Amino acid sequence: MVTRRSIRWPVTLGVALIVLVVTLTVGWVIVNVFAAQRTGHPGVFWTVLAIGATLLVLVLVGVVIYLVLTVKAIRLNQRQSNFIDSVTHELKSPIASLKLYLQTMSRHQVSAEQQSDFHCFMLEDLERLDQLIDHLLDAARLEQSPASKELDSVSLSELLTNCARTGCQRYRLPENSVQLSLEPVEVRAPQADLEIVFRNLLDNALKYSGDQPQVEIETHRNGQGRVLTRISDNGPGIPVALRRKIFGRFVRLGSELERKTAGTGLGLYIARNLVRRMGGKIQVHGRSGKRGTVFEVDLPAAMA
Repeated sequence: MVTRRSIRWPVTLGVALIVLVVTLTVGWVIVNVFAAQRTGHPGVFWTVLAIGATLLVLVLVGVVIYLVLTVKAIRLNQRQSNFIDSVTHELKSPIASLKLYLQTMSRHQVSAEQQSDFHCFMLEDLERLDQLIDHLLDAARLEQSPASKELDSVSLSELLTNCARTGCQRYRLPENSVQLSLEPVEVRAPQADLEIVFRNLLDNALKYSGDQPQVEIETHRNGQGRVLTRISDNGPGIPVALRRKIFGRFVRLGSELERKTAGTGLGLYIARNLVRRMGGKIQVHGRSGKRGTVFEVDLPAAMA
């Protein structure tokens, strides 16, 4: 297991260095004041004071930059540790399940009905592994320089309808779990990337909304050549202080050891970067007066 480094010591060291530099500088200024009073040369004092103040500012800026970079590096290390934990769990669980079903079918006589059920369960495990691999490949592709892609005029209403149907089938939910209010609009973007974005957003909405998810999807033009898509859910919501952080790489809220939902912390990171490449933006809000979260995706509309 990757060691999780604490940010307590870098922060303590950084604060101690700042206090030490300030203390030394104040003491140095006091010594120079007494020296100038004794020698009677105030010009020399002010020259030395200006040089010292400049050096102080440079040292303080260096210490602050060191502190910020160190904290960022340690937090990235912590997120990578969580990512390794989650990926290990995501790989081990379906593999263990597949192994159990195959061993049962090979060592025992099972009825045709049981074999059919086992096949369904194994297909679900394979789909879970396939989605994990897709996430890893999508994240690796984002790290490379973006290649030019052919832009398509994609019917957003048709794409969202297909994503909603697929999501309900995957989680074995009735189709009315996702309410659609879609205008017949088109956007100019790579269709495969659009499917990745909205598949990830809808997957999160269904996965974190509990046993009875109620997801709403609506699209409309905003009158400025843009198309706005809102995906609302009835989940626990996201604290305001964490809404910007959730789009980071490997970020998942809570502890991996206590988590009940599957995931790698890459879905929102992939969605945000793909939306940016399309010339759009993605934001997250709370539902006014209700429990849940709203994701807004703003994309350029296809020219008529």
